[in-house]
Amino acid sequence: MNMDTAIPLLPSRTTDCPEHDAPDAPLGTRRVVASEVIYRMVSSGEPCWISDSRGLRRPLHIDRWLGGDGSTDDDRRADEAILELCKGPTMDVGCGPGRFTAALADRGVDALGVDVSATAVEMTVERGGAALHRDIFAPMPGGGQWSRVLLADGNIGIGGHPVRLLLRARQLLHPNGFVVAEVDARATGVTSEYRRWETHHSVGSWFPWAHVGSDAIATIAVSAGFLLASAVDVCDRCIVALQVA
Repeated sequence: MNMDTAIPLLPSRTTDCPEHDAPDAPLGTRRVVASEVIYRMVSSGEPCWISDSRGLRRPLHIDRWLGGDGSTDDDRRADEAILELCKGPTMDVGCGPGRFTAALADRGVDALGVDVSATAVEMTVERGGAALHRDIFAPMPGGGQWSRVLLADGNIGIGGHPVRLLLRARQLLHPNGFVVAEVDARATGVTSEYRRWETHHSVGSWFPWAHVGSDAIATIAVSAGFLLASAVDVCDRCIVALQVA
């Protein structure tokens, strides 16, 4: 497959969100920084939290996100289950530091990571994967030819509109293609929100996100022209395969 990179790169799209009161210590007084700065902090191992516009705050599981020796046995089992579903050319949407893109490349699978973070793309390439710094709604190479579109780590929530994202994935897939996605095994329904990354001393920009529970994925899939082909809970992570209808 042609991994042409001649299409102009698009910047990350960010949306302002009303500020909510910051949590108390350990964050303390923080400065607002560019998302790339936060990304580099986190990739170096600095503790990070994800806060949302409802005031909830949860830790980012950095070892799982980065992959490698720091991840747990359960993390590796769940990741393996995802990789096993990626048969044929795969586009890894929101590839982050590239653990899936690089792992697929190591297995001889034609894989392309896509991320709006330049740092994420650099990290993926450093790991031996191919990646583009691009918005998923921008023109993409291989439209209509991909066998799989991967939305790991809850990335079905990118942009805050899961149906819109799946409709875009459908444009990228060939008629027998699948979306491989990870949804929340414990949550129910769909929650739209704004999120940002936070470290001890810095916060990033707000971005739209959707939180998708496992009970909602079949309905969302049908709305976007997919059928729920399989769903499996691996180490408390729900992994689904959605087939083009």
